[in-house]
Amino acid sequence: MKNLALFTIFLFVGVNADAAVWSLDSCINHAVEHSLQVRQRIIDVRQGNVEVSSAKSGYLPSLNAQVSQGWNIGRGLTSENTYADRNTSNTQWGVNLSVPLFDGLSTPRQVAYAKASLAASLQQLEAVKDDVTLNVIAAYLQVLYQKELHQEALHQEELSAYELTRRQALLDAGKIPEVDMLEAQSQLAQDRLSVATTENDTRMALVDLAQLLYINDDIEDFDIEPVEEALPTEPMAPLAELYTRAVGRSHNVSAARANITAAQRGIDAARTGYIPRLSFNAGIGSSYYTVSGFPNEPFGRQMRNNYSTSMGFSLSIPIFDGLQTRNQVNRAKVQKVNAELMLDQAEQELMRQVQQAYYQADGARRRLAAGEIARNAADKAFEAMQEKYSVGRATPTDYEQAKSKALTATTQAIQARYELILRTRVLDFLTDPSIR
Repeated sequence: MKNLALFTIFLFVGVNADAAVWSLDSCINHAVEHSLQVRQRIIDVRQGNVEVSSAKSGYLPSLNAQVSQGWNIGRGLTSENTYADRNTSNTQWGVNLSVPLFDGLSTPRQVAYAKASLAASLQQLEAVKDDVTLNVIAAYLQVLYQKELHQEALHQEELSAYELTRRQALLDAGKIPEVDMLEAQSQLAQDRLSVATTENDTRMALVDLAQLLYINDDIEDFDIEPVEEALPTEPMAPLAELYTRAVGRSHNVSAARANITAAQRGIDAARTGYIPRLSFNAGIGSSYYTVSGFPNEPFGRQMRNNYSTSMGFSLSIPIFDGLQTRNQVNRAKVQKVNAELMLDQAEQELMRQVQQAYYQADGARRRLAAGEIARNAADKAFEAMQEKYSVGRATPTDYEQAKSKALTATTQAIQARYELILRTRVLDFLTDPSIR
């Protein structure tokens, strides 16, 4: 999915902006760029980057400055252990530095957890792009399929219009009964209904595709290019081999595996609550103190005289934290079990997709082979019937039946051909790592 331009092996070139004609490659790029699901996953990736940066900040020392000002107004305890009315003022400032020397491996494990979660988010982003791409391919080919059915309906309308003109001339010459003329009119009306139906189906297929592309403007001129692609002639690889390729290609499976890794990193990070922590602390500060009614040293002198520094080490040994660490470890273990189930589900879903595409492609290949034979036979039968009918050796009913059989055979062949194209593309997309 990282390089959608590789799809051009299946396509014509580019988009004709003036005519609003889109290629498959352009549709895929546009859909991926504007997909709300893709945008949501991009936000998840950005959040993952923030989490990695936040975890790495655990390596950094902390530096804090404090300034305080306090007043005590009214009676207070004196140095003679008596109470008197005195107003006091106290000004203090200080700067404290804390350097983590050993944080119980919390920071490196949190960084590893954040990176694993980010890797899972990246794979999920690519998986969503894959889903969007497959949906666009299916919708694009549906439009082409409906267009071809519409062209066939127009062809049938032309034949019926010609036949109506022919029968009108025969009726005027008194060579056929009026009922034959009425049958021709009925057939033309039915064919025109088919034209209107297939035209509307084509329009709705274009609407569905435009919605996948998030095109909200007037789509009256929206159209797509045909796909020039030879039908596959080589037999498909064994299903087991295709599934093995798909597992290596699938971003959904990769995301599920990354989630398992992240869950294990989460367990490791939770267990750091059992490990002691050692830090180095240092500070500087001073204060200024005044008492009403008594002589007080100046502010600057007090600040110099009261100036102090401190430093030391702090060791924190967890003894009992109310089972908080144990509960965090257990929650992380549950998340890992859930991640493993999600991997099984992703692999099962991938197997279902590969199997479905494989057998549908195989069935479409067989139907197309039989359909082409049936279409050729039906076309030849219809041509022969046309000759017989033109010299009066066949009835109008025989003619319409032959025409209907030819149409049915053609429609079935068209359907099988596009089914084969679609399922072959899905298989290629699922199993070929060069297609992104």
